[in-house]
Amino acid sequence: MGHSQAEKTQTHDEIVRIASKRFRELGLDGLSIADLMKEAGLTHGGFYRHFASREDLLLEALLAALKDGEAPGKNKREKANVALTFDAVIDGYLSESHRDEPGSGCAVSALMSDMGRAGAAARKLYTGQVERNLRLLTQLLGKADTPMNQAEAIVVYSAMIGAVGLARAVSDKRLSKEILNTVREYLKNGFKQCSRSV
Repeated sequence: MGHSQAEKTQTHDEIVRIASKRFRELGLDGLSIADLMKEAGLTHGGFYRHFASREDLLLEALLAALKDGEAPGKNKREKANVALTFDAVIDGYLSESHRDEPGSGCAVSALMSDMGRAGAAARKLYTGQVERNLRLLTQLLGKADTPMNQAEAIVVYSAMIGAVGLARAVSDKRLSKEILNTVREYLKNGFKQCSRSV
């Protein structure tokens, strides 16, 4: 007896969800199809009933990861009925929980070192998310969308991503926390005079 289309869609979505998380944790080359399918409770051969290739899976999982990476902070703000502010973005991004949970966090930071070697389609998805995030930061900084103001957003975003990457990379937990705290306070204090909520 075959699976219904609804079951197939549910299984497909579960594979993408797992891959989205594992790619952020392990990198684009760190996840094998065999391990992915085993975690999903399926056989390796079942993969090709859902995807034509590993690249197809990668693109779907990357798109899911980019969307999912925005959700934790957004969901928390919506539940607390808190406005989206520059400080809220900085606090959430440069937090120990974001550092400690790359699988559910921002895919831009988690996959940054992988994307330079990724295919054109994956890099295009990634670039689109970077552009959306820069536009948001420009708005939160209370600036018009001009080249000079985008430069300021690029500096902020680069500092955020770099701080999370360093905080994850160092073995000293005290130094890791200090990196997050220092960059968080520097960005909040250095840009507070012009930030606003959206």
